[in-house]
Amino acid sequence: MTDHASLYREALDQLRKVIAGQDEVLRQMLIALLTGGHVLLEGVPGVAKTLIVRAMALTFDVPFKRIQFTPDLLPADLVGVNIYQPDSQRFVLRRGPVFTTFLLADEINRTPPKTQSALLEAMQERQVTIDGETHPLPPGFMVFATQNPVEYEGTYPLPEAQLDRFLMKILVPYPDRATEEDLLRRHAEGFDPARLDLAGIAPVGSADRYVALRGAAATIRVAPELHRYLAELLSASRAHELVLLGASPRAGVALMQAGRTVAALEGRDYVLPDDLKEMLAPVWRHRLLLRPEAEIEGTTADTVLRELAERVPVPR
Repeated sequence: MTDHASLYREALDQLRKVIAGQDEVLRQMLIALLTGGHVLLEGVPGVAKTLIVRAMALTFDVPFKRIQFTPDLLPADLVGVNIYQPDSQRFVLRRGPVFTTFLLADEINRTPPKTQSALLEAMQERQVTIDGETHPLPPGFMVFATQNPVEYEGTYPLPEAQLDRFLMKILVPYPDRATEEDLLRRHAEGFDPARLDLAGIAPVGSADRYVALRGAAATIRVAPELHRYLAELLSASRAHELVLLGASPRAGVALMQAGRTVAALEGRDYVLPDDLKEMLAPVWRHRLLLRPEAEIEGTTADTVLRELAERVPVPR
């Protein structure tokens, strides 16, 4: 599994040329990429959510498109539309921005559910259907969606069905003071985030490379004891006194797949409980629906997941 570790190190070195102080976020992003799942990025404006995705597109030398989700955005604006051409007397597909490899859905919670749901087929099936005709999306297709955790006025919370399509919800925090000083120094020396082509990022491969590694990670062994451990975590999430809706079977599969990728990065051909525990919060935090009293008390999904990790016995 050294190929996974090699690609991870190469990509991290390139991303650090433009992204400072967010190594945990970058690790989780790369694990999602190698697992084959979509990512929901949550953070306040200005913490480099968009910059991270643009830098990743350059690092893997894949097509990238960004679409700003607004209240008046229509599904056709996302997937495309068939337009009649009088000269040829036939309809021609005008492809929307979803026909790319990395799609950045900026502020996804600012568009109505009808448009949000237009992403569901693309995220789940890697294809879109326009006027009854199915169109496949490029290999390695991934959705990176962003949302602001503070400003809720004029937003449309994502339905549970769509949240469940995201492999991970990654929290992008403020950088620490030393990192912010470094960021200010970089900008004072001329760094321009709008000109990433001048940042010296050297591509480490293509979509074919990371897609091939996804298949290799799927062969990593998960012991029967870990099957039981995962099932106990799922049951415990549903039985927790502060949880209204616990983790689904799909959440268990997603955690197992992410754990396999972590094992591959560590050069192992088997999964350890620690691999699953590392991925527990990013893979499950958006899949739990807490009771109103929990939110009033300030309890978060991460708090509940930490309790679950402590309560459920780890197999030997």
